[in-house]
Amino acid sequence: MKVFLLILLAVIATALIYSYKKEPFLNFSNDKQANMPQENNLDGVLDTDNPLSIEALGKMSFPGSELKIEETLESGANYNRYRASYKSEGLTIYGLLTVPVTEKPSSGFPIIIFNHGYIPPKEYQTTERYVAYQDAFARDGYITFKSDYRGHGKSEGDATGGYGSNGYTIDVLNAVSSVKKYPGVNPDKIGLWGHSLGGYLTLRNMVIRKDIKAGVIWSGVVGSYEDLLNNWRRRQPSPQPLPSGARRWRQELVDKYGEPQNNPEFWNSISANSFLKDISGPLQLHHGTADTSVPLLFSQNLENQMKEAGREVELFEYAGNDHNLSHSFSQSIHHSIYFFKKHL
Repeated sequence: MKVFLLILLAVIATALIYSYKKEPFLNFSNDKQANMPQENNLDGVLDTDNPLSIEALGKMSFPGSELKIEETLESGANYNRYRASYKSEGLTIYGLLTVPVTEKPSSGFPIIIFNHGYIPPKEYQTTERYVAYQDAFARDGYITFKSDYRGHGKSEGDATGGYGSNGYTIDVLNAVSSVKKYPGVNPDKIGLWGHSLGGYLTLRNMVIRKDIKAGVIWSGVVGSYEDLLNNWRRRQPSPQPLPSGARRWRQELVDKYGEPQNNPEFWNSISANSFLKDISGPLQLHHGTADTSVPLLFSQNLENQMKEAGREVELFEYAGNDHNLSHSFSQSIHHSIYFFKKHL
């Protein structure tokens, strides 16, 4: 009888212990498993060596080269225009350079690097698009330089897109180094201006470099990568198919690192928005409320993120305006020039 009771007590105790341990494990699995990276994505959590990561970019050097005048173009109202070239990762990259014909300031001219938005690479030409934008700054005494980016026009290399590849970002980083070597430039007065995709490149450059004094972004793709994946649905498709590498970047990154909610460490590591405390200068943002290409929410979120980081920012919203701010161009340019005059 005593032996039977001892066996019965042992069975009951074993069942209680099993029940106690099993239920929390199941709850953990049910509650957490959906939010954990898949096994094949765990390596991505701390993958700061991924070339897209801000930390990896910060470890690279961007020497640029001498800015070479390739062709003298028709002059503007009070400035000269040139097709110029520079080197980026061994590639020859072309761009449009404007230089005021007014007397050079004793410390040299301030310079604005223009980062253009998406234009089908095969259709792109150095001397087209953004002419009025550069004209406005050139008339006001700024040297300007608009890089074509690799694979655009006659520039060497492949146009692999801006968001899944560092190519365009690196081209702008090398453009900054190159223009600093151009005669008459004040290397301490460099600003970046970007539109759409160029806004993404402007923000990215400013958290990597420390020598960019201020940035102006129009209708910028300035959301985090989580926003780019989940909150960006363009109503107007690209007018021309992109190279396969440019099209696939979203899926390739998700396949390797998981969705942002499952692996925030990786996605934050490649988002400039996570590094705003390191930004080199103040930002001025412009966005139309009727923009169907890039959500106004991107600029609104960046404004809030900059303020949370304790950095200077201002946002101009234009009621009923489109992606190009075509109904308020004069006003937007005026604000932009005033901003650079204040900070350069």
